[in-house]
Amino acid sequence: MTDEQFDALKRLWQIANGGSGQCRYVAAFLLGLYNGPRFPFDLTNLRALDTEIVQDCLTVLAMDSTRAAEVHSLLGVPSERFEQLAEDWGIKECVA
Repeated sequence: MTDEQFDALKRLWQIANGGSGQCRYVAAFLLGLYNGPRFPFDLTNLRALDTEIVQDCLTVLAMDSTRAAEVHSLLGVPSERFEQLAEDWGIKECVA
């Protein structure tokens, strides 16, 4: 993971835990990386984000494609914080 990728991931985590209108979409994106089968992310939701945030999402997605480590581990955040993020934003898990 490069410094650029880690910085993008940290920015997204900060946004996801914020209070702006874009935060829920960023939270959903990160939850999709955390556990895609449980929290699928609709790519059209990227349209609701500012260009800079979309770029951070793409940077983090490229980083995640290498499978170096789980996103919560890279952030140094326990998985319970991601579960809480889903609860805070009312993001329901997909049950197939």
